[in-house]
Amino acid sequence: MTAELDVVAVAVFAAFFALVTVLGFVAARWRRPTTLAHLDEWGLGGRKFGTWVTWFLLGGDVYTAYTMIAVPALVYGLGAYGFYAVPYAIIVYPLVFLVMPVLWKVAHAKGHVTAADIVHARFPSRPLELAVAATGVIATMPYIALQLIGMAAVIHALGLQGELPLVAAFIVLALYTYSSGLRAPALIAFVKDTMLYIVVLVVVVVVPLELGGFGAIFEAADKAFRAKGAGGILLEPSQYLPYASLALGSTLALFLYPHALTGVMASASADTIRKNAILLPAFSLLLGLVAFLGFMGHAAGLEISDSNHVVPALLKAYFPGWFTGFAFAAIAIGALVPAAIMSIGAANLFTRNFWKAYIDPNVTPAGEARIAKRTSLVVKFGALLVILYLPTQFAIYLHLLGGMWILQTFPALILGLFVPHWFRAEGLLAGWVVGFSGGTFLAWWNGFKPVHTIVLGETSLTLYIGLLALAANLLVALLVSGVMAMGSRNGSLSIGKS
Repeated sequence: MTAELDVVAVAVFAAFFALVTVLGFVAARWRRPTTLAHLDEWGLGGRKFGTWVTWFLLGGDVYTAYTMIAVPALVYGLGAYGFYAVPYAIIVYPLVFLVMPVLWKVAHAKGHVTAADIVHARFPSRPLELAVAATGVIATMPYIALQLIGMAAVIHALGLQGELPLVAAFIVLALYTYSSGLRAPALIAFVKDTMLYIVVLVVVVVVPLELGGFGAIFEAADKAFRAKGAGGILLEPSQYLPYASLALGSTLALFLYPHALTGVMASASADTIRKNAILLPAFSLLLGLVAFLGFMGHAAGLEISDSNHVVPALLKAYFPGWFTGFAFAAIAIGALVPAAIMSIGAANLFTRNFWKAYIDPNVTPAGEARIAKRTSLVVKFGALLVILYLPTQFAIYLHLLGGMWILQTFPALILGLFVPHWFRAEGLLAGWVVGFSGGTFLAWWNGFKPVHTIVLGETSLTLYIGLLALAANLLVALLVSGVMAMGSRNGSLSIGKS
């Protein structure tokens, strides 16, 4: 989508971007600790975030710029199938209520900073710890890159061409994250979430009035899908199972990502997490309204070459420059907050579970903080290079793989937390190898589509590849763990008899 330079929109965008830049650097003095030269302070905000700070932080963490761009784009392209993001964002919170307070208590009691720390404490195996840590970093990198895709979409819609504005924005992000750590995105999240709520609520009121109401929007979208012979405002029967499996798999994966766990571990108490599990579904309402923008794009008759442009085009078509600038700023800031948390989560993993485990076991707390800061810079600029020098579709493919990859840590982290006696470290590592490699192969075999069809006689089942890989992972983990346990018992019996 090419666009002429909108001076008013650019001015408003720049003003709000300047505001959050100032907040990012001021955050180093917000609830200032004795020192930021400690991973608990730089990487977890001192583990003191209360209910409201955590609510905004997790909201800014989970509901990102790519959500604002990609979910409407998916609905615009596929119709009702794209709404799978809505049910999974609802059903995830009961699981958060039940599971995450237990995880928080373990992490708080033992000083754990990462998921891999918790896994290593349960199963003292460096290879398993490294597998969990590496999976977290690998799955996070394309997620950060996709925030850049969302930011680039609105920057180009403003009429700012070239990559320099995007590079400048990420340099600013890198600097204030380096300076303030997790406190920066936590403080900026207040602004980001408030702005996004304003934008979405205004759009879902104003645009339907302009288009003749919600009934007219559904009718126009239905005609558009029928005309192109794909998609629809309702699911086809053949889509029920893949839709449900995508929702379930995404539910299990969401809070395994390092950025989501970072927000959980930064909470002040287990009760803070429970309260947030009750309050966070308010963001699911926002997500449902955001998804509906995809249908509005059809009703508006937008002429776009890329479905990722549907939201920017819709805003530019129905709103004056000042509001467009405000809305684009909200989306861009919606990229900065999660990108900062993601880079911090990845940096924590590298520092604790690679650098300290293999390079410098005696590293001081100040040394850990220093390594994490530097790593966060490398992670951000690595994601930037992906966007600048590789096709955008490459990052999208990696993101589809990311959910499948991070699911392979579920047995070691979540099941290992509640039923550790079911598993041995060797079994969990074998399961991870099978799930990670097998899922990656299936994704490649299917052209990087997220689902795979299994044919059983005359019956065919289409399921999310992440769930298929997780099932194989669990089966192997349980079998190998069982064999190892039997071997240990037989060995003990033999020694006893001798």
